[in-house]
Amino acid sequence: MSNYKPREFAEMIGVSVKTLQRWDKEGKLKAYRTPTDRRYYTHRQYVDYMGDGNTKHGKTVIYTRVSTANQKDDLQNQVAFLKQYANAKGIIVDEIFEDIGSGLNYNRKKWNKLIEDCMLGLVKTVIVAHKDRFIRFGYEWFERFLKSNGVEIIVVNNERASPEQELVNDLISIIHVFSCRIYGLRKYKKQIKGDEDIVKELQDRNKSNS
Repeated sequence: MSNYKPREFAEMIGVSVKTLQRWDKEGKLKAYRTPTDRRYYTHRQYVDYMGDGNTKHGKTVIYTRVSTANQKDDLQNQVAFLKQYANAKGIIVDEIFEDIGSGLNYNRKKWNKLIEDCMLGLVKTVIVAHKDRFIRFGYEWFERFLKSNGVEIIVVNNERASPEQELVNDLISIIHVFSCRIYGLRKYKKQIKGDEDIVKELQDRNKSNS
């Protein structure tokens, strides 16, 4: 589960950092402490604070994503488009998630928080502009997973919010990751060759196995 700094947690629950500090002193919402005495809050505390109303009925959220920071204009276009869609359908949006990261990256902060909220029963509906805004590959699996947790995902299919350049960026990121791994492997092999103790150990193992 995620932990949050006071400023992050304050934004999530809609109060000020000073309010959190006061609540901590009063014992209303106690902060946890790191070994260096820094305050932090847990996702469980977020769930408890949101209360039974969200747990029973769930939120309706908008999820948007772009691959790189220089696509922020497209991110705002997605938000505006989906808010317009929700208004036209009479849907009340409780929260908006804006992510920057590859659709192949499962470590996106906002995406992981959304998945956690879904698993905890806090979310009822997720609205996305296009399937690949949520996840590049394996969308159908995640759709079934969300459904099993009582969450409906609505894909509006706004093609403008899913540029072809996104796919190019994701492919480039795949090539970059594998290139780094290959380079690391080659570097490791060179290191082994330069270390007489490792070479001797490998030779001894080969003799014992033959």
